[in-house]
Amino acid sequence: MGKPARQAHTELNQDDLKLLPNLCSIEALFMLVVAAELLAVLLSVASQGLANLSWAHLGLVSALVLWITLGSAALVCAARAMLERLPPIVSWLLVYTVTLLCTGFFSAFGQWVLKGLGRGFIDWWQVASHVLIAAIIAGMLLRYLFLLQRLRAQQQAELRARIQALQSRIEPHFLFNSMNSIASLIATDPDLAERLVEDLADLFRAALAQTSMVSAERELALTRAYLRIEQLRLGERLQLNWDVQTPPADLELPNLLLQPLVENAIYHGAENNRSGGEVRVRFESDDTGAHLMVRNSIAPESAASLRPGHKMGLDNVRHRLQAFYGTSAHLTVEELAGEFSVSIHIAAAQRRSALGNTNKKV
Repeated sequence: MGKPARQAHTELNQDDLKLLPNLCSIEALFMLVVAAELLAVLLSVASQGLANLSWAHLGLVSALVLWITLGSAALVCAARAMLERLPPIVSWLLVYTVTLLCTGFFSAFGQWVLKGLGRGFIDWWQVASHVLIAAIIAGMLLRYLFLLQRLRAQQQAELRARIQALQSRIEPHFLFNSMNSIASLIATDPDLAERLVEDLADLFRAALAQTSMVSAERELALTRAYLRIEQLRLGERLQLNWDVQTPPADLELPNLLLQPLVENAIYHGAENNRSGGEVRVRFESDDTGAHLMVRNSIAPESAASLRPGHKMGLDNVRHRLQAFYGTSAHLTVEELAGEFSVSIHIAAAQRRSALGNTNKKV
Protein backbone atom coordinates (compact mmCIF):
# COMPACT_ATOMS: atom_id res chain seq x y z
CA MET A 1 0.00 0.00 0.00
CA GLY A 2 2.91 2.37 0.75
CA LYS A 3 4.54 2.12 -2.68
CA PRO A 4 1.48 3.10 -4.74
CA ALA A 5 0.91 6.06 -2.42
CA ARG A 6 4.46 7.31 -3.08
CA GLN A 7 3.96 6.84 -6.83
CA ALA A 8 0.73 8.84 -6.71
CA HIS A 9 2.50 11.65 -4.85
CA THR A 10 5.18 11.76 -7.57
CA GLU A 11 2.53 11.92 -10.30
CA LEU A 12 0.87 14.84 -8.55
CA ASN A 13 4.15 16.72 -8.42
CA GLN A 14 4.74 16.21 -12.12
CA ASP A 15 1.24 16.81 -13.42
CA ASP A 16 -0.26 19.40 -11.09
CA LEU A 17 2.45 21.88 -10.13
CA LYS A 18 2.22 23.98 -13.29
CA LEU A 19 3.67 27.45 -13.04
CA LEU A 20 1.88 29.03 -15.98
CA PRO A 21 -1.49 30.59 -15.13
CA ASN A 22 -4.36 29.61 -17.39
CA LEU A 23 -5.06 32.77 -19.39
CA CYS A 24 -7.44 30.98 -21.79
CA SER A 25 -10.47 30.99 -19.49
CA ILE A 26 -13.23 33.60 -19.47
CA GLU A 27 -12.63 34.25 -15.77
CA ALA A 28 -8.94 34.98 -16.36
CA LEU A 29 -9.70 37.32 -19.28
CA PHE A 30 -12.25 39.19 -17.19
CA MET A 31 -9.72 39.69 -14.38
CA LEU A 32 -7.10 40.84 -16.91
CA VAL A 33 -9.48 43.43 -18.39
CA VAL A 34 -10.39 44.75 -14.92
CA ALA A 35 -6.70 44.95 -13.94
CA ALA A 36 -5.87 46.70 -17.24
CA GLU A 37 -8.55 49.33 -16.71
CA LEU A 38 -7.42 50.00 -13.15
CA LEU A 39 -3.84 50.34 -14.38
CA ALA A 40 -4.95 52.75 -17.11
CA VAL A 41 -6.69 54.96 -14.54
CA LEU A 42 -3.62 54.86 -12.29
CA LEU A 43 -1.25 55.85 -15.12
CA SER A 44 -3.53 58.65 -16.32
CA VAL A 45 -3.92 60.14 -12.85
CA ALA A 46 -0.16 59.85 -12.25
CA SER A 47 0.70 61.67 -15.49
CA GLN A 48 -1.99 64.41 -15.53
CA GLY A 49 -3.20 64.65 -11.98
CA LEU A 50 -6.77 64.15 -10.83
CA ALA A 51 -7.79 67.81 -11.38
CA ASN A 52 -6.55 67.91 -14.98
CA LEU A 53 -7.54 64.38 -15.94
CA SER A 54 -8.68 64.22 -19.57
CA TRP A 55 -11.16 61.58 -20.67
CA ALA A 56 -9.56 61.53 -24.11
CA HIS A 57 -6.16 60.82 -22.57
CA LEU A 58 -7.68 58.15 -20.32
CA GLY A 59 -9.29 56.52 -23.34
CA LEU A 60 -5.99 56.38 -25.24
CA VAL A 61 -4.11 54.96 -22.26
CA SER A 62 -6.91 52.46 -21.66
CA ALA A 63 -6.83 51.31 -25.30
CA LEU A 64 -3.05 50.89 -25.23
CA VAL A 65 -3.06 48.93 -21.97
CA LEU A 66 -5.88 46.68 -23.20
CA TRP A 67 -4.07 45.97 -26.49
CA ILE A 68 -0.92 45.02 -24.61
CA THR A 69 -2.76 42.92 -22.01
CA LEU A 70 -5.04 41.01 -24.37
CA GLY A 71 -2.35 40.62 -27.03
CA SER A 72 0.10 39.14 -24.54
CA ALA A 73 -2.60 36.88 -23.07
CA ALA A 74 -3.57 35.60 -26.53
CA LEU A 75 0.03 34.72 -27.40
CA VAL A 76 0.66 33.03 -24.04
CA CYS A 77 -2.60 31.10 -24.33
CA ALA A 78 -1.75 29.89 -27.84
CA ALA A 79 1.72 28.77 -26.75
CA ARG A 80 0.71 27.35 -23.35
CA ALA A 81 1.19 23.69 -24.31
CA MET A 82 4.69 24.38 -25.61
CA LEU A 83 5.67 26.62 -22.70
CA GLU A 84 4.66 24.02 -20.10
CA ARG A 85 7.16 21.55 -21.57
CA LEU A 86 10.03 23.97 -20.93
CA PRO A 87 11.86 24.51 -17.62
CA PRO A 88 9.96 26.92 -15.35
CA ILE A 89 12.52 29.72 -15.50
CA VAL A 90 12.65 29.52 -19.32
CA SER A 91 8.86 29.65 -19.67
CA TRP A 92 8.70 32.58 -17.22
CA LEU A 93 11.32 34.54 -19.20
CA LEU A 94 9.56 33.83 -22.50
CA VAL A 95 6.21 35.09 -21.16
CA TYR A 96 7.97 38.16 -19.76
CA THR A 97 9.68 38.79 -23.12
CA VAL A 98 6.40 38.38 -25.02
CA THR A 99 4.80 41.02 -22.77
CA LEU A 100 7.61 43.51 -23.41
CA LEU A 101 7.55 42.87 -27.17
CA CYS A 102 3.78 43.42 -27.23
CA THR A 103 4.25 46.65 -25.29
CA GLY A 104 6.82 47.97 -27.76
CA PHE A 105 4.80 46.88 -30.79
CA PHE A 106 1.46 48.34 -29.68
CA SER A 107 3.09 51.54 -28.42
CA ALA A 108 4.77 52.15 -31.79
CA PHE A 109 1.68 51.02 -33.71
CA GLY A 110 -0.55 53.34 -31.70
CA GLN A 111 1.64 56.33 -32.47
CA TRP A 112 1.76 55.36 -36.14
CA VAL A 113 -2.06 55.28 -36.30
CA LEU A 114 -2.62 58.46 -34.29
CA LYS A 115 -0.10 60.48 -36.34
CA GLY A 116 -1.82 59.72 -39.60
CA LEU A 117 -0.71 56.25 -40.65
CA GLY A 118 3.01 56.94 -40.88
CA ARG A 119 2.96 60.68 -41.71
CA GLY A 120 4.71 61.54 -38.46
CA PHE A 121 7.78 60.23 -36.72
CA ILE A 122 7.46 57.64 -33.97
CA ASP A 123 8.75 58.85 -30.63
CA TRP A 124 10.99 55.94 -29.71
CA TRP A 125 11.78 57.46 -26.32
CA GLN A 126 8.09 57.26 -25.52
CA VAL A 127 8.05 53.66 -26.70
CA ALA A 128 11.05 52.93 -24.46
CA SER A 129 9.32 54.53 -21.48
CA HIS A 130 6.24 52.37 -22.08
CA VAL A 131 8.42 49.24 -22.25
CA LEU A 132 10.15 50.22 -19.01
CA ILE A 133 6.83 50.72 -17.23
CA ALA A 134 5.62 47.39 -18.61
CA ALA A 135 8.84 45.68 -17.46
CA ILE A 136 8.25 46.76 -13.86
CA ILE A 137 4.51 46.08 -13.74
CA ALA A 138 4.63 42.84 -15.76
CA GLY A 139 7.46 41.50 -13.63
CA MET A 140 5.50 41.99 -10.42
CA LEU A 141 2.20 40.78 -11.92
CA LEU A 142 3.66 37.65 -13.51
CA ARG A 143 5.49 36.78 -10.33
CA TYR A 144 2.24 37.13 -8.39
CA LEU A 145 0.29 35.02 -10.91
CA PHE A 146 2.91 32.27 -10.91
CA LEU A 147 3.00 32.13 -7.11
CA LEU A 148 -0.80 32.06 -7.00
CA GLN A 149 -0.89 29.25 -9.58
CA ARG A 150 1.66 27.25 -7.63
CA LEU A 151 -0.28 27.73 -4.39
CA ARG A 152 -3.47 26.47 -6.04
CA ALA A 153 -1.64 23.45 -7.47
CA GLN A 154 -0.19 22.59 -4.08
CA GLN A 155 -3.64 22.87 -2.53
CA GLN A 156 -4.96 20.47 -5.17
CA ALA A 157 -2.16 18.01 -4.37
CA GLU A 158 -2.89 18.25 -0.64
CA LEU A 159 -6.60 17.77 -1.31
CA ARG A 160 -5.97 14.61 -3.32
CA ALA A 161 -3.62 13.27 -0.65
CA ARG A 162 -6.32 13.91 1.94
CA ILE A 163 -8.94 12.10 -0.15
CA GLN A 164 -6.60 9.16 -0.71
CA ALA A 165 -5.91 8.94 3.04
CA LEU A 166 -9.63 8.94 3.81
CA GLN A 167 -10.24 6.25 1.22
CA SER A 168 -7.41 4.08 2.56
CA ARG A 169 -8.99 4.20 6.01
CA ILE A 170 -12.14 2.63 4.59
CA GLU A 171 -10.40 -0.16 2.63
CA PRO A 172 -9.21 -2.83 5.14
CA HIS A 173 -12.50 -3.35 6.96
CA PHE A 174 -14.57 -4.75 4.12
CA LEU A 175 -11.63 -6.52 2.42
CA PHE A 176 -10.88 -8.69 5.44
CA ASN A 177 -14.56 -9.50 5.93
CA SER A 178 -14.83 -10.53 2.29
CA MET A 179 -11.80 -12.80 2.44
CA ASN A 180 -13.22 -14.56 5.50
CA SER A 181 -16.49 -15.17 3.63
CA ILE A 182 -14.67 -16.69 0.65
CA ALA A 183 -12.50 -18.89 2.86
CA SER A 184 -15.60 -20.47 4.36
CA LEU A 185 -16.88 -21.45 0.88
CA ILE A 186 -13.72 -23.02 -0.58
CA ALA A 187 -14.39 -26.49 0.86
CA THR A 188 -18.16 -26.60 0.28
CA ASP A 189 -18.62 -24.80 -3.05
CA PRO A 190 -15.32 -24.11 -4.90
CA ASP A 191 -17.07 -22.83 -8.06
CA LEU A 192 -18.99 -20.26 -6.12
CA ALA A 193 -15.85 -19.35 -4.20
CA GLU A 194 -14.08 -18.76 -7.52
CA ARG A 195 -16.81 -16.39 -8.67
CA LEU A 196 -16.58 -14.53 -5.39
CA VAL A 197 -12.81 -14.27 -5.79
CA GLU A 198 -13.49 -12.41 -9.04
CA ASP A 199 -15.79 -10.03 -7.19
CA LEU A 200 -13.15 -9.55 -4.51
CA ALA A 201 -10.53 -8.90 -7.20
CA ASP A 202 -12.70 -6.07 -8.52
CA LEU A 203 -12.96 -4.65 -5.01
CA PHE A 204 -9.19 -4.90 -4.51
CA ARG A 205 -8.62 -3.21 -7.84
CA ALA A 206 -10.88 -0.33 -6.85
CA ALA A 207 -9.32 -0.03 -3.40
CA LEU A 208 -5.74 -0.01 -4.69
CA ALA A 209 -6.36 2.13 -7.77
CA GLN A 210 -4.81 5.61 -7.67
CA THR A 211 -8.01 7.32 -8.74
CA SER A 212 -10.51 9.65 -7.17
CA MET A 213 -13.51 9.42 -9.50
CA VAL A 214 -15.17 6.51 -11.30
CA SER A 215 -18.29 6.23 -13.39
CA ALA A 216 -21.51 5.84 -11.42
CA GLU A 217 -22.11 2.55 -13.22
CA ARG A 218 -18.76 1.25 -12.01
CA GLU A 219 -19.39 2.39 -8.43
CA LEU A 220 -22.78 0.65 -8.37
CA ALA A 221 -21.25 -2.53 -9.83
CA LEU A 222 -18.62 -2.62 -7.08
CA THR A 223 -21.32 -2.21 -4.44
CA ARG A 224 -23.29 -5.02 -6.07
CA ALA A 225 -20.19 -7.27 -5.96
CA TYR A 226 -19.77 -6.60 -2.24
CA LEU A 227 -23.44 -7.34 -1.61
CA ARG A 228 -23.13 -10.72 -3.40
CA ILE A 229 -20.39 -11.73 -0.97
CA GLU A 230 -22.36 -10.56 2.06
CA GLN A 231 -25.56 -12.18 0.81
CA LEU A 232 -23.88 -15.59 0.70
CA ARG A 233 -22.27 -15.08 4.09
CA LEU A 234 -25.49 -14.08 5.86
CA GLY A 235 -27.95 -16.07 3.75
CA GLU A 236 -31.62 -15.47 4.51
CA ARG A 237 -30.74 -13.12 7.37
CA LEU A 238 -29.94 -10.43 4.81
CA GLN A 239 -32.90 -9.14 2.80
CA LEU A 240 -31.82 -6.88 -0.04
CA ASN A 241 -33.94 -4.26 -1.75
CA TRP A 242 -31.99 -2.94 -4.77
CA ASP A 243 -33.85 0.02 -6.29
CA VAL A 244 -31.32 1.50 -8.69
CA GLN A 245 -32.03 3.20 -12.00
CA THR A 246 -29.50 3.16 -14.82
CA PRO A 247 -27.14 6.11 -14.24
CA PRO A 248 -26.23 8.55 -17.03
CA ALA A 249 -23.09 7.55 -18.93
CA ASP A 250 -21.29 10.80 -18.03
CA LEU A 251 -22.11 10.69 -14.31
CA GLU A 252 -19.09 10.19 -12.03
CA LEU A 253 -18.92 9.50 -8.30
CA PRO A 254 -16.05 9.36 -5.79
CA ASN A 255 -14.42 5.94 -5.79
CA LEU A 256 -15.85 3.62 -3.09
CA LEU A 257 -18.42 6.14 -1.92
CA LEU A 258 -21.42 3.81 -1.63
CA GLN A 259 -19.75 0.60 -0.42
CA PRO A 260 -18.86 1.83 3.11
CA LEU A 261 -22.46 2.93 3.64
CA VAL A 262 -23.74 -0.50 2.61
CA GLU A 263 -21.17 -2.18 4.84
CA ASN A 264 -22.28 -0.13 7.84
CA ALA A 265 -25.92 -0.91 7.06
CA ILE A 266 -25.20 -4.65 7.13
CA TYR A 267 -22.91 -4.48 10.16
CA HIS A 268 -25.39 -2.57 12.33
CA GLY A 269 -28.51 -4.11 10.80
CA ALA A 270 -28.86 -7.69 9.53
CA GLU A 271 -25.56 -8.93 11.00
CA ASN A 272 -26.40 -7.40 14.36
CA ASN A 273 -29.83 -9.02 14.61
CA ARG A 274 -30.29 -12.75 15.11
CA SER A 275 -33.44 -12.66 13.01
CA GLY A 276 -31.71 -10.70 10.24
CA GLY A 277 -32.82 -7.48 8.66
CA GLU A 278 -33.38 -5.51 5.48
CA VAL A 279 -30.94 -3.29 3.60
CA ARG A 280 -32.40 -0.99 0.97
CA VAL A 281 -30.22 0.72 -1.65
CA ARG A 282 -31.74 3.40 -3.85
CA PHE A 283 -30.17 5.53 -6.55
CA GLU A 284 -31.66 8.00 -9.00
CA SER A 285 -30.44 10.91 -11.09
CA ASP A 286 -32.49 13.83 -12.40
CA ASP A 287 -32.08 17.47 -13.39
CA THR A 288 -31.38 18.51 -9.81
CA GLY A 289 -28.52 16.05 -9.33
CA ALA A 290 -27.69 12.55 -8.11
CA HIS A 291 -29.49 11.00 -5.13
CA LEU A 292 -28.27 7.98 -3.17
CA MET A 293 -29.94 6.40 -0.18
CA VAL A 294 -28.96 3.42 2.00
CA ARG A 295 -31.49 2.34 4.62
CA ASN A 296 -31.29 -0.56 7.06
CA SER A 297 -33.49 -1.97 9.77
CA ILE A 298 -32.20 -1.51 13.32
CA ALA A 299 -31.80 -4.41 15.70
CA PRO A 300 -34.07 -4.24 18.77
CA GLU A 301 -32.52 -2.68 21.85
CA SER A 302 -32.96 -5.99 23.65
CA ALA A 303 -30.65 -7.82 21.22
CA ALA A 304 -27.65 -9.19 23.10
CA SER A 305 -25.33 -8.51 20.17
CA LEU A 306 -26.23 -4.84 19.78
CA ARG A 307 -23.12 -3.00 18.55
CA PRO A 308 -22.39 0.64 19.32
CA GLY A 309 -21.56 2.68 16.26
CA HIS A 310 -18.40 4.77 16.09
CA LYS A 311 -19.56 6.63 12.95
CA MET A 312 -16.03 6.43 11.47
CA GLY A 313 -17.34 5.25 8.09
CA LEU A 314 -19.93 8.03 7.96
CA ASP A 315 -17.36 10.63 8.95
CA ASN A 316 -14.98 9.45 6.23
CA VAL A 317 -17.69 9.62 3.58
CA ARG A 318 -18.78 13.06 4.80
CA HIS A 319 -15.20 14.35 4.68
CA ARG A 320 -14.66 13.00 1.17
CA LEU A 321 -17.85 14.64 -0.06
CA GLN A 322 -16.76 17.93 1.48
CA ALA A 323 -13.31 17.64 -0.11
CA PHE A 324 -14.77 16.91 -3.56
CA TYR A 325 -17.85 19.13 -3.67
CA GLY A 326 -17.77 21.56 -0.76
CA THR A 327 -21.30 22.74 0.03
CA SER A 328 -22.72 21.31 -3.21
CA ALA A 329 -23.10 17.83 -1.70
CA HIS A 330 -25.08 16.93 1.40
CA LEU A 331 -25.09 13.81 3.58
CA THR A 332 -28.19 13.39 5.72
CA VAL A 333 -28.55 10.82 8.52
CA GLU A 334 -32.01 9.91 9.87
CA GLU A 335 -32.99 7.42 12.54
CA LEU A 336 -36.64 6.56 12.23
CA ALA A 337 -38.76 3.98 14.00
CA GLY A 338 -36.80 0.78 13.54
CA GLU A 339 -34.76 2.12 10.61
CA PHE A 340 -31.53 3.98 10.00
CA SER A 341 -31.15 5.97 6.77
CA VAL A 342 -28.21 7.71 5.09
CA SER A 343 -28.92 9.94 2.06
CA ILE A 344 -26.51 11.73 -0.26
CA HIS A 345 -27.44 14.49 -2.69
CA ILE A 346 -24.92 15.86 -5.19
CA ALA A 347 -26.03 18.96 -7.09
CA ALA A 348 -26.23 18.61 -10.86
CA ALA A 349 -23.68 21.36 -11.55
CA GLN A 350 -21.13 19.64 -9.27
CA ARG A 351 -21.61 16.00 -10.17
CA ARG A 352 -18.07 15.86 -11.53
CA SER A 353 -15.09 16.23 -9.27
CA ALA A 354 -13.63 19.65 -8.75
CA LEU A 355 -10.31 18.01 -9.42
CA GLY A 356 -11.10 17.85 -13.10
CA ASN A 357 -10.47 14.97 -15.48
CA THR A 358 -6.86 14.31 -14.53
CA ASN A 359 -7.69 11.08 -12.74
CA LYS A 360 -7.84 7.81 -14.61
CA LYS A 361 -10.92 5.70 -14.17
CA VAL A 362 -10.74 2.24 -12.68
